[in-house]
Amino acid sequence: MADSKSAKLLVEGKEIELPILSPTAGPDVLDIRKLYGQADVFTYDPGFTSTASCDSTITYIDGDKGELWYRGYPIEQLAAESHYLEVCYLLLYGELPTEAQLVDFETRVTRHTMVHEQMHNFFRGFRRDAHPMATMVGVVGAMSAFYHDSTDIADPLQREIASIRLIAKLPTIAAMAYKYSIGQPFVYPRNDLDYASNFLHMCFAVPAEPYNVDPALARAMDRIFTLHADHEQNASTSTVRLAGSSGANPFACIAAGIACLWGPAHGGANQACLEMLREIGSVDRIPEYIAKAKDKNDPFRLMGFGHRVYKNFDPRAKVMKESADEVLELLGVHNNPTLQVAKELERIALEDEYFVSKKLYPNVDFYSGIILEAMGFPTSMFTPIFALSRTVGWISQWKEMIGDPQNKIGRPRQLYVGADKRDYVDLDKR
Repeated sequence: MADSKSAKLLVEGKEIELPILSPTAGPDVLDIRKLYGQADVFTYDPGFTSTASCDSTITYIDGDKGELWYRGYPIEQLAAESHYLEVCYLLLYGELPTEAQLVDFETRVTRHTMVHEQMHNFFRGFRRDAHPMATMVGVVGAMSAFYHDSTDIADPLQREIASIRLIAKLPTIAAMAYKYSIGQPFVYPRNDLDYASNFLHMCFAVPAEPYNVDPALARAMDRIFTLHADHEQNASTSTVRLAGSSGANPFACIAAGIACLWGPAHGGANQACLEMLREIGSVDRIPEYIAKAKDKNDPFRLMGFGHRVYKNFDPRAKVMKESADEVLELLGVHNNPTLQVAKELERIALEDEYFVSKKLYPNVDFYSGIILEAMGFPTSMFTPIFALSRTVGWISQWKEMIGDPQNKIGRPRQLYVGADKRDYVDLDKR
């Protein structure tokens, strides 16, 4: 980053010069770190939509062009040519692995997929109808009670072990949360299966009979993992970084990220999308809901369309649409009413002038929900799957933050608009 450029700000007659930093890609950034000290003022930016909280080398998004890069590699190339664990290596270490490095990394992850046996008892403390995300927040946070040897964030080796453990064990924990929610026995991970196949096996196998994972479904699941692996400084990633800035252990930080991801405006968007499709119910009711969406006075909103960051199209959605078409064809579930509604709504959104003019295209949440529904996952599992996918991004961002010499505990400021100073009034005089 170069800071040869600068901007001048006039505050009550006093001129303040602020450096302008230039990134590898994207808009320049006004450096306001010394603004408060020099001018005794803060900036005001609800939602932090115009504020860079850190510098990072991991992920880049250009919302206007519809671009998403992991370490400089376009997401379309990674989704087509790579696979999830190779992408994990890239995000964690900054470069694509050699063949030997990839084998070593995959072996380390595979050997860590089992969870401590006593953690099985922890699951049983939850009500049988607990939401899997509630279970995951608790269990992942509790990992620090089971893996004491990887909580010292000052030790690079312990940080590395914690990273591998989280990437390896999150699919197991997510699958256990699912099995617990439906009353089936836990299925142990298998070292002979790849990452995505192993997850599907843990979710859908039962002890009573063999279960063979369809390679096409495993590939679709692997793509979902890859497309959700990281997404720059979103709400959950910023939550992980903020928690980590206090020195919290990595398991607590990831649990905080999972809790944030649970929100319907974030990771819960694909679940909200499927619930909307079920509310519509049938293809013949779509015009009614399209009219509601166009009515400014109607609170109804179409979920799964458009994106806060991507202004033209979501680059992940194109890849996810291809997977959705493949999965629906493979499973032959075209008669499913919910999926019929989804396909017709997709067609209308891509052709209707209202949607096209407002750039309300189907996004990644729309298609991922369709795929997971077709695979047999209940909507309650959509966000846990998002969480296990995003774990590597959270961990990569957390490790980058820990190693940043500029890192300091996060402490946003505020614009106070409450009561002015006043004196306490005794109870009998109020």
